[in-house]
Amino acid sequence: MRRLAPAIACSLLLAGCASVADAPSLARRPAEAIDPRLPIPDRSAALPADPALAAALRRIADPAVARALAVNAAIARADALAGSAGAPGSESWISAQQALSAAVAAQAPITRAIGDFDEAVAERIRSGARLVPQDLAAVRAISADLAALDRRQRAAIASVQSRLAR
Repeated sequence: MRRLAPAIACSLLLAGCASVADAPSLARRPAEAIDPRLPIPDRSAALPADPALAAALRRIADPAVARALAVNAAIARADALAGSAGAPGSESWISAQQALSAAVAAQAPITRAIGDFDEAVAERIRSGARLVPQDLAAVRAISADLAALDRRQRAAIASVQSRLAR
């Protein structure tokens, strides 16, 4: 057995040196000839926008924007009542608080529309459907309009609340 051990070890070492007929080549592949520092041109701007996406997003946003006049009127009424409100707990103060509550309730559909809008965009992304730059521009524009409307109304409501908190 001792005589066979060196022969077995030698045959195993020689087996590792055997050539494989279909071994992969170490030559450069065509993809390795491309310089990775070269910019890849973005041709996505040439892709057409999805009119169905813009229409669906407008169906969500337009009712909220249309409701803005009614919300602004409710806020103005609450502001007027807050201006003439008496001490906390008085009839005029309670009337102003009720008007403020009505303004907050009138503003709720706009907040809901923002959530529905975000959900529609997120669902589009989750579905794997493409969003080309023109689609993204439409999403950003509608989102910015809704956010600006919401911000203005919330600031006006906060102003009335602070006047009533005195």
